[in-house]
Amino acid sequence: MEESDEQLAERLATAAGAILLDLRARGELEGKALGQAGDQQANAMLCNEIGAARPDDALLSEEEKDNPERCGQSRVWIVDPLDGTREYGEGRDDWAVHVALAVDGVATVGAVALPGLGITLTSGAPVALHAANQPLRMLVSRTRPAAEAVFVAGQLGAELLAMGSAGAKAMAVVRGEADIYLHTGGQYEWDNCAPVAVAQAAGLHVSRADGSPIRYNNRETYLPDLLICRKEFAEEVLRLAAEYSSG
Repeated sequence: MEESDEQLAERLATAAGAILLDLRARGELEGKALGQAGDQQANAMLCNEIGAARPDDALLSEEEKDNPERCGQSRVWIVDPLDGTREYGEGRDDWAVHVALAVDGVATVGAVALPGLGITLTSGAPVALHAANQPLRMLVSRTRPAAEAVFVAGQLGAELLAMGSAGAKAMAVVRGEADIYLHTGGQYEWDNCAPVAVAQAAGLHVSRADGSPIRYNNRETYLPDLLICRKEFAEEVLRLAAEYSSG
């Protein structure tokens, strides 16, 4: 039986994670050189496998030269072979591999591998959400905490949880380690397409920071902001984000 899109995404994200773990374990490279080699090796495998399995689909990868012809196609695979290069190079666990399929601009299929934790979360097998944390926990960047997120957390009385890659932060909400991920520092489509697909499938709220839907396979791949959170907090988080922006 032919492999489904969900199965393909999960298999490839997991396999890319194994490549990255093996490369790091060999100890031949470190820091930036390790991250660059990991990006290249994981990307080569992902592009080859997607091209072989889905030859009629388009592909957008952080590590590949963009082909604008993809904008005229309904199905485009959007991948980030190593999300969190710094964390990977530092020997941390908060990095990820993203494999997603956007159909007509919507994040439809996604797999996010967290190789350092030995797990891959997918839209094809949504996890059951845990109860909200008390107090609430809100994710921020390890190196550049967004001022909006710090403001919103203060208004909600939420604890700040610093974490590395976008995929790791988004999956922390899916896994119940945190409740809110508000990012306003700018990302690209490959940074959040797979996490958005997984988060949506799990029943979380996903939108831009102004509440509008996120669209993929745009000619301009930059995405300024993102909100992934438990649905019961979405309205208040969006209100507070708007209050900060207008103030």
